[in-house]
Amino acid sequence: MRGDILVHSGSAELGAAIAERMVGHLDRAAAEGAICTFGWPAGRTPLPVLDALADLARDGLLDLSHARFAMMDEYLQPGEGRQPRTVPLSAHNSCRGFAEREIAQRLNASLPPGRRLAADALLSPDPSEPAAYDEILASDGGVRLFLVAVGASDGHVAFNPPGTPLASTTRVVRLAETTRRDNLATFPDFGDLDRVPTHGVSVGLATIARARELAVVLHGASKREAARRTVTAHGFDARWPASFVHGHSRHAFFLDRAAAVDVTPATSRTVLADN
Repeated sequence: MRGDILVHSGSAELGAAIAERMVGHLDRAAAEGAICTFGWPAGRTPLPVLDALADLARDGLLDLSHARFAMMDEYLQPGEGRQPRTVPLSAHNSCRGFAEREIAQRLNASLPPGRRLAADALLSPDPSEPAAYDEILASDGGVRLFLVAVGASDGHVAFNPPGTPLASTTRVVRLAETTRRDNLATFPDFGDLDRVPTHGVSVGLATIARARELAVVLHGASKREAARRTVTAHGFDARWPASFVHGHSRHAFFLDRAAAVDVTPATSRTVLADN
């Protein structure tokens, strides 16, 4: 499990593989009578996984009644005085809005009442009390599986910019310009860089590392260089925040062939490909 590199023929196959792993966690949590918490990014990275989960829901093979989805971050805008506030749920770049639309509404639409995600099952950090988020995520058995999305240009994870220390926890952060430029591709409705927020509230690297298992997800040609740098890193390099995953005892890389072009047996420990 540690450092496995799973290269799939396409993003759909990648999404199905992660969804299958999630169902395993859900089943084990149900057998324990426990909550099953997943750490989750917004944007393009988790969409193939959500597609696969929607298929399972339609086929009657998914039970989210004991699940929670914990979002990694949220954009901020100026509030009264010096206190920032999260962007509205209706904003095109709202991570909480993404969770409502793409997770709760979409998956619940195909699930019977007894298997639906509960109304309070979507979690998001509060900029007025960010440290409390780490405590929430540690409750009820902690995060079982955290999906780690990697910034294409600078390796950011959530809003953690280059230079972020391993010990970082949930906090308000200033977004690096490289991260903001990546966000233009994630949320094209921004239109230009000046419209991308400069601050956000974000889990830290230590917050993510407390999860039982990490699934590092990179797909598409735009993630080719990010995949190479993340997979082949030799331990943590603060200049590339995603490299923190190499210190986790249970992490795996989920790539599609488009992202894995420069990840070969000669530059990595092992490559497992589907057909």
